[in-house]
Parts: sequence; structure tokens; C-alpha cells
Amino acid sequence: MSELSAHRVIVTGGAGFIGCALSERLAGAVGKWVVIDSLHPQVHEVQERPAALHEAAELVVGDVTDPAVWDAVLAEVQPTVVIHLAAETGTAQSLDEATRHAHVNVVGTTVMLDALGRHGIVPERFLLSSSRAVYGEGAWERNGGDIFYPGQRSHAQFEAGQWDFAGARPLPSTAALTVPKPTSVYGATKLAQENILSAWVNARDTALTVLRLQNVYGPGQSLVNSYTGIVSLFSQLARRGESIPIYEDGLITRDFVYIDDVADAFVAALAEEPATGIEAGTPTFDVGSGVGTTILQLAEAIAAYYSAPAPHITGKYRDGDVRHAECRIDATLGALEWEPRWPLDRGVAGLQEWIGSQL
Repeated sequence: MSELSAHRVIVTGGAGFIGCALSERLAGAVGKWVVIDSLHPQVHEVQERPAALHEAAELVVGDVTDPAVWDAVLAEVQPTVVIHLAAETGTAQSLDEATRHAHVNVVGTTVMLDALGRHGIVPERFLLSSSRAVYGEGAWERNGGDIFYPGQRSHAQFEAGQWDFAGARPLPSTAALTVPKPTSVYGATKLAQENILSAWVNARDTALTVLRLQNVYGPGQSLVNSYTGIVSLFSQLARRGESIPIYEDGLITRDFVYIDDVADAFVAALAEEPATGIEAGTPTFDVGSGVGTTILQLAEAIAAYYSAPAPHITGKYRDGDVRHAECRIDATLGALEWEPRWPLDRGVAGLQEWIGSQL
């Protein structure tokens, strides 16, 4: 990878949670930083430039699914790097709004690639923000040692209160071993993004790096979008002195990774020399804390911060929800100059301080 100052970077969805954090690290270091973002009201309560977006970033308000937006941008800048963050991200919401998720995530990606082709532009590399949702339930191990993929939990299973798969334990996902088997529309569209971009870059001898993010949280995340993460939702409930409701039996597991660690992972990935060609494969990195936390543990930590009432188990559920989602980050640690620095207790405290400054 050549010096950052020589690069012209286009960031789709770059005015969002991750894009703003990333802009603080890179916008002043690269030759040009152009953000394309629709400022969707579900994420941006006010449709104006976010204060957290670095002043060096040039913001183009537009939809990635609109070819005219791409034509206008590419007429002005020929990117050497494209960081593809733009996506509809509501896992549960995607079940009822599948068309919108597919349109933005899948069609938005193909519209971008078609526009690059029309303008004869082949960037040196792409960085894709993918998701742990591509794994679905991932792999589980039976008591006898057999590895299997249980797939999606059924509505009947939920109704019977059978939260886990009997006689088995979940295994942390890892890109090199775990076969992607998404159980949500959102996860399916993110896997489609990976496959579409991989096909395009291999045909043009350029490079793609995929970062499969776990549950990202921290300062800067939307406080008005109920689909962007339970950490923010739980925090606001506890701040109001309410007891946090917990679905299933409270033992749903997630890997919560702090926004600063995620932004640093993108910086580290960008710093690596890209590999090109089919033989090189697509470097795919799991980005998380490497630690699984139950939803009950998370809720208890947030409630304790505010001295709020103890969380309560509701037994409710969401169809299509994954029971356990965590990852191993050994391969990521070995390949990138990166490691997570924010344990959950410190991250939760950092988020609460930021929320206090916003409300």
C-alpha cells in the first residue's frame, strides 16, 4: 500500500457511526476523503452533516443506489480506495423489510460497481464492512464431539421455550473455519456483498479486504434508532431508572466490541499491503473483543452503573434471532497490527458518559 497521503478515498455510508469514527483517524491523513451518505432519518435524527464527521471529509448527500449520484462523484474523483460501509443494518427489521435491505445492501453494491466500470475506474482496493450475521448460528459441537450447523431456530422452538440446541454447545466463529450460513435477511445481504465484491475484484486484479464486525457499540451510535444495538437501548432505560427487560432466558450471547477498536481495525487493515488475484483469496477478518457476554450480564453491568432496578427476564423472543454469536480473533491479531483495547466495563462507562453529554 502506498503512502496514505497519496490516496483518494470514497467512503459509502461514511457519515454514520463507524464512518465518523474512522474519519477522525484518516480524513486528515489521506489526499482526499469523500463521503457518500443519504443521512437516513432512522440513523440521523436531523438531516445535516454530523458534527463527528471530520472537517476534511467532503460530504455528498446521496443514495448509493442512485447511479446519478455515482456519476457525479466519479466525475470529480477517481478513488484509489473504496471503504464500503453503506448498509441497512436492522437484523430483526430485515425480516419485514427485506426489499429495502436487499435494495440498499445488494443493489447499492452493484450500482457502485457498475458506475466504476462506466467510468473506467479500478480502485487499488476495497474494504468492506461485513457482519457476524453472515455466520447465522454458526457451528455447534455435540457432546460426542461432532461438529454440526443447526441452522435457524424455529418459531415452534421459541414457543416451547427451547432456547438452545439440546446436547450441544456453540463454538466461536472464525472466518477460516466457520461456514457462513446466515439466518436473517440482513445476514444474507451482507454475505451477498462479500461475494459480489469478491467476484468483481478478482476479475479486475484488484483487492478486497472484508471485516466481519461483531456487535459494535460506543459513543456516536444513534440514540433514536432502535435497530442499531441493545447497548444504547439498555443504557437509556437504566438511565431513566427502569428495569431492563431481557428476552429468552437472558443467556443469549454476543461479542460487544467498542467503536474505537473497530475504527482502529479498519486503519490497520488499510495499512496492510493488499493481495490481488484469485490465488490470493479474500482476506477476511473477525473483528470483536474475543469475549462472549450474555445479554443478562450486559444489562446487569449497565443497571449497576446507574443504580437502576435489576433487569428482569421476560421470556419474550424475536423470530430469527441468533442464540450465540461470538468470535475468535486469533487470526486477526496475527495478521493485523491491531488488538482490542476496550473491555466491556470500560466501554460501557465510556458510552454512558457520552450519552449523558447528549441528553
